[in-house]
Amino acid sequence: MPDQKPASVIVFDVNETLLDITTLEPLFTRLFGDASVLREWFAELILYSQTMTLSGRYAPFGALAGGVLRMVGANKGVAVTDEDVAELKSLIGSMPAHPDVAPALRRLQEAGFRLVTLTNSPPSPAPTPLEKAGIADFFERSFSIDEVAKFKPHPATYQMVAEALDLETDDLCMVACHLWDTIGAQAAGCQGAFLTRPNNNLIEVQEVPQPHYLSDDLADLAEQIIAGNGR
Repeated sequence: MPDQKPASVIVFDVNETLLDITTLEPLFTRLFGDASVLREWFAELILYSQTMTLSGRYAPFGALAGGVLRMVGANKGVAVTDEDVAELKSLIGSMPAHPDVAPALRRLQEAGFRLVTLTNSPPSPAPTPLEKAGIADFFERSFSIDEVAKFKPHPATYQMVAEALDLETDDLCMVACHLWDTIGAQAAGCQGAFLTRPNNNLIEVQEVPQPHYLSDDLADLAEQIIAGNGR
């Protein structure tokens, strides 16, 4: 059990945590002949989003996604067209939920937690990616870092959620399959719940904050959160 007061709100990362980014693989196979380039592109996207925040600058996540795709293409000698970028953005907006998502969200709701999302992606018109994935009704609010023009894991992103809900950050538990997200959330005062989806693992270094909850299955992670917060 975390050495802090129980959380009342569970905050979910969206891309890869709730929604399955492997559905983007066919685009990368077509462009580069290698589906694994998806992981290279995504890592570069996170790197440059965080670089923008550290540099005091901001560009929407979707614009960066397209720009990074062109950069990866240039690195590999592949011409990425406007149509390719448009396809990427369309696919990102239509990713399905992982199979373990809906049961876990329902269990947390039944346990009395409030559920919200916090994403690096900008707000999108209806139907939103969560609506398309069939899970929007689980969440009372969906937050975008676009409101503070800083990408996670900047502390302002987690503070924004707490302030909007008239709470403190230690009322929140951040669920993400990216360790940089739980590290940032914990540094801001939240609980951290780390979901080890494929290609996402712990960094076991003494100075690196370890998550309060850890699992490779969201349903199991939900049960840990429920038990750890005395529900």
